[in-house]
Amino acid sequence: MTDGLLATISAQLRARSDDDPGRQLTDCGSGWRGIGQVAERARRLAAGLHELGVRPGDRVASMMANRDEAVELFCACAVLGAIQVPLNVFLKGEFLRYQLSDADPSVIVADRAAYPLVAETMAAAGLPRGALVALDPDPDPDPGGGGAVRFADLYTDPVQSWPDPGPDDLVTVLYTSGTTGMPKGCMISNGYLMHMPKAHMMHGWFTADDTSLCPLPLYHGFGLSALMDAIVARCRVAFDPVFAASTLISRAREIGATQIFGVGAMAAALLATPPDPADTDHGIDRAIFIPLAPPVQERLESRFGVHAICEGYGQTEVLPATMGDGSGPRGDDRASAGTRVPWLDVQVVDDADRVLAPGQSGEIVVRPLEPYSLFAGYWRKERETLDAWRNLWHHTGDLGVFDQDGRLYFVDRKKDAIRRSGENVSSVELELAIGKHPAIAQVAVHAVPAGVREDEIKACLVLAPGAAMPPEELFGFFRDNLPYYAVPRFVEICGQLPVNAVGRVLKHKLRDEWDTAATIDLRALGLVIERGARR
Repeated sequence: MTDGLLATISAQLRARSDDDPGRQLTDCGSGWRGIGQVAERARRLAAGLHELGVRPGDRVASMMANRDEAVELFCACAVLGAIQVPLNVFLKGEFLRYQLSDADPSVIVADRAAYPLVAETMAAAGLPRGALVALDPDPDPDPGGGGAVRFADLYTDPVQSWPDPGPDDLVTVLYTSGTTGMPKGCMISNGYLMHMPKAHMMHGWFTADDTSLCPLPLYHGFGLSALMDAIVARCRVAFDPVFAASTLISRAREIGATQIFGVGAMAAALLATPPDPADTDHGIDRAIFIPLAPPVQERLESRFGVHAICEGYGQTEVLPATMGDGSGPRGDDRASAGTRVPWLDVQVVDDADRVLAPGQSGEIVVRPLEPYSLFAGYWRKERETLDAWRNLWHHTGDLGVFDQDGRLYFVDRKKDAIRRSGENVSSVELELAIGKHPAIAQVAVHAVPAGVREDEIKACLVLAPGAAMPPEELFGFFRDNLPYYAVPRFVEICGQLPVNAVGRVLKHKLRDEWDTAATIDLRALGLVIERGARR
């Protein structure tokens, strides 16, 4: 089989299931599944979706936690040539309505928690209703009427074939809120996804002998990259449905994990657990958490007896752009994001897109040196795509600096985004959602620094004339209408917001002077969303 034929997920699944069908691939909480079993179930699921009317290029949205069906649906869409749109399971209200409307899926697969929410959102918003598929049907799985499809009924023997997807065909659209404005759907092709594991394999992060534990959700690019590593590098990966710092080490011990894989916020949560004599009783060699400050890396290594590998930079649009190998004496490398991967040109530029010399800080920009090594643009947003790709560079919106040895150091975010609990939150989207409350006349949200590349959120509100908003009532509105990670911790009721001559809110003033006497800390009042109430 030529390299060209292995440039797609479909071809990779076929080749691997033919070569070694019993080799273990994934465990989503119900035991290990071999590559042959996953590939066969994906093929049968693709046939069922085809019978349901899904054709290459159609969108298949999903809203589910990590589970076997999530892996199978991703692979089935890759086999069929359909485009999977995995939605964050914590979406609700305007957040959910917007993404469903923008993606315009022909099929929506929802688990028990998401099903009524999706049905009600589509009905209330008057959205065209695609086929709603119930993962965990109740006796009456379709409260909106019209008859629901049961996911288990979709698996069928193929009666006809369809064209093999190519490397330029889209596999998924991943929504990201990492820039200003409303969320954008990153169009991800076969070729791009096949590039992801190359960097990890090149630096030895994943080998065929590894067992990886990844509590990241499969609707995140980083979680999806762990699945691609397993498919291409022939390692195996366990996806936990829910991240629990208190059981992460015991879970790793249970499955024989050689590495754990996540974001920096997870490492911080792990270190916040009470020390245990069994903290080093495991087979974990590498703890891959990006981003993570050097002092925290050292604490992680000291306490858990692992090698912390955190040298990498990327975003959904380009993952990864730089990497370090984390081997040998590391020294200053711990603070860097590594060096450029061979298939990308990564530079730091000024506001006129002039490349800056080492030691000078500017915006990180990227362009491909190989086909399909970058995302394919933003879904249905040609203007935003052209703006991000101006002057033939993809502009990341992040600030960085290169040293003389070509190592990249992340400096800050240039664009107006908020990073909370490992999630990117669009300030524009959050303001629109909060502003729907009839008592709120104006709203501005901004980040309050709370750690390395993590934020708390403050909402500055101007109420309508005569309106009152007790903290308990405001929190209830947040809880019912916002994803848990987007709920502001701090709130201030303002007489007016600071604006410039054209009426634009001066957020830098709000950020610089955020800790005012009028600022209310909802957490200090006991107003928090407990883990069990997040969905």
